[in-house]
Amino acid sequence: MPAWVLRRPAQPVGEPPRVSRVWSSSSRLPWSAPFWLTLLVGIPASAFAADSPSEQEAVRERIEEIRLLGETRAGEEKVTSGAFLPEFYERRDFLPAWTRPQSVNQLLGAIRSAEADGLSPSSYHLQAIERLQAATSGGTGGSAEERANLDLLQTDALVQLAYDLHFGKVDPEWNTSRSFGEMKPVEALAAALESGDIAGLLARTRPQHPFYGQLRDALARLRAIAASGGWPAIPLGPTLEKGVRGDRVLRLRERLAATGDGPEGMPAQASVFDEALERAVRDLQVRYGLPADGAVGGSTLEALNVPVAARVEQIRANMERARWVLHEVKGDYLVVDIAGFQAEFVRNGQTVWKSRVQVGTPYRKTPTFKSDLTYLVFNPTWTVPPTILDKDILPAMKRHGRELEKRGLKLLDRNGQEVDPAAVDWSRYKGTNFPYLLRQDPGPRNALGRIKFMLPNPHSVYLHDTPKKSLFDKPERAFSSGCIRIENPIELAELLLDDGNRWGRERIQAVIDTKHTRTVFLPRPVPVLLLYWTVSVDAGGRVGFKKDIYERDRTVLEGLAQSARARTWPAV
Repeated sequence: MPAWVLRRPAQPVGEPPRVSRVWSSSSRLPWSAPFWLTLLVGIPASAFAADSPSEQEAVRERIEEIRLLGETRAGEEKVTSGAFLPEFYERRDFLPAWTRPQSVNQLLGAIRSAEADGLSPSSYHLQAIERLQAATSGGTGGSAEERANLDLLQTDALVQLAYDLHFGKVDPEWNTSRSFGEMKPVEALAAALESGDIAGLLARTRPQHPFYGQLRDALARLRAIAASGGWPAIPLGPTLEKGVRGDRVLRLRERLAATGDGPEGMPAQASVFDEALERAVRDLQVRYGLPADGAVGGSTLEALNVPVAARVEQIRANMERARWVLHEVKGDYLVVDIAGFQAEFVRNGQTVWKSRVQVGTPYRKTPTFKSDLTYLVFNPTWTVPPTILDKDILPAMKRHGRELEKRGLKLLDRNGQEVDPAAVDWSRYKGTNFPYLLRQDPGPRNALGRIKFMLPNPHSVYLHDTPKKSLFDKPERAFSSGCIRIENPIELAELLLDDGNRWGRERIQAVIDTKHTRTVFLPRPVPVLLLYWTVSVDAGGRVGFKKDIYERDRTVLEGLAQSARARTWPAV
């Protein structure tokens, strides 16, 4: 046997024929490959002269190219699921996978309908597949090279579409686990091809959480509105409120009717701002996170006049975020909606507690992440974190020297001994070389209030009470330095401790009244998810749009618009 032929063991009886691993001059390795392969494995360059490969051989060459170089192309298209394809095709001895017309038709239908999930069909080789379908008469004609390219692109398209539906296309703002759960991707794809149920496979990869389905429905409704010409803009002018008359009121009714947000029917006096219209406006303001006064002033008018195309894009950004996280939303958990300034505790699938929250300013954004809440502290002390020290305390001390007194802070050395602030040359220090600690004792002025809820994370972000209660009445509540300020912390503590006999509300208040610091561990860790939603959907399917306080939607949409790229795959 020539040294350049690498053959598998003898073929067992009853199995489909396997192909010998024979390198040929038609291999799609770089032009220099014969030279360095000769050096590596002793294959003479003359061995690269052979007949044109079969479709099976052509597939093998692409897969071995992936194994050797980490990537390949099928015609002009880059194959991006290189971490998946070798195992899939090697298991089937490089035989073509797309031999069932039913499977091919379902795949093309799924790619074309990717827009329903806020994705772009062009990300999944649609045009290239359609061209190769025509060139090969549906995969039965043309050259072996073209048929192999078609097979690889169809597999790559399905794998990437399934991946993007399950994990999202864009790198997440999130410490996701990236797990397929019990599903084994290679086996799942092989089974779908065998049964012809490509649509079923893709349906299983989508998030099964009701919120994702609500977003998908909302996207379809808004796209239908856009296709019919969009909704009318309301001309600028004085505030519209109950009792006002005129054409602008009529435009307001038409705008609300377009999205199903207005009162039912059109009254005879449609140009009059009546009580029913006021209720409809107030209801919309609640869902949009606006001051719910029932009048259409500057902020409400601005929100209503956002074009439908922009709202479509906002839903697409939130569908992508949903794909990042919703597979992990199950069981009991505490979720903070950063852009919605709200927290909810969910137990057995039901919301049992809800609270307004304050989040980080646009200059000190609250990050998105998942962690477990493990303990809480009553009457906590507050040690000033490095960011606040560097950005707030030190500059103020250099200006007037009274910031510690103003905030009720003690200056401590590393041994915990109190130091006189007047004895310190504040001009010498920055946050990076400050040799002291600044600490605030428990009490009504403490920045953390009377309770803090601790969850380990690299951002030093946690949930806590606050003395700044009046800020909860603001419609937009981005006031903190990154942590989450809770409006009703005693209620949350009672739910988390989950022991009415030992930790009822009266007992919690009694511990707080002692003014002594006390740490209490939860009976079991509770997952906490800090998420960022700029769209909400209520039980009736009505959509609410929130202000993108950190301008994060744009980054997500830019990622969705990028061409296909290699994804970071979990173990397959």
